[in-house]
Amino acid sequence: MADIYLASRSPRRRELLHQIGVRFETLLLRVAPRQPADVDETQRPSENAQDYVERVARDKAVAGRRILAARTQLFRPVLAADTVVILDGEVLGKPSGREQAASFLRRLSGRSHEVRTVVALAASPTGSVDPWIATSVSHVTMRHIPEEEIEHYCASNEPLDKAGGYAIQGRAAIFVGRLEGSHSGVVGLPLAETALLLMRAGVRLL
Repeated sequence: MADIYLASRSPRRRELLHQIGVRFETLLLRVAPRQPADVDETQRPSENAQDYVERVARDKAVAGRRILAARTQLFRPVLAADTVVILDGEVLGKPSGREQAASFLRRLSGRSHEVRTVVALAASPTGSVDPWIATSVSHVTMRHIPEEEIEHYCASNEPLDKAGGYAIQGRAAIFVGRLEGSHSGVVGLPLAETALLLMRAGVRLL
């Protein structure tokens, strides 16, 4: 039997939960253009990066809890997360295509940037109780990336569904000269912070 529900489509988050032995079922939030999305992931005009990533992670957990209630399924804690790449105070989201991915990598080349992941856990079935949250902040320094490498990497399509246009757990690992913080947090689910939230909810990990 699963200990929690994971409100995420990310295969990387599923792999990380498997890594620490968490038993979970996946809840798929609606993102299809033909239907209203369960969570508005658009950054609002006056919303700073921390407020933005925190709101999206919290809303994902709440949406997952709402889905469970609608299905009258047995409640278990709902885990969600959101990750953003921040450069010069600007959030670099998932690129719309290869051109934007290449543009992101040119900007990141030879510089340090911040990766911020917020984990949210809806531990109560009651809508009046806010999800618990934890934030992981890491700093990633990219080496200089020649244009030819940027073009070849973007042609692989790996960056297209990744915040900031790169996957540290994939081929883009060769671009990373230094990492200060949580590797799993940069991948998309900081395991130390996630484990603390799960244990707080009574999920036994060891």
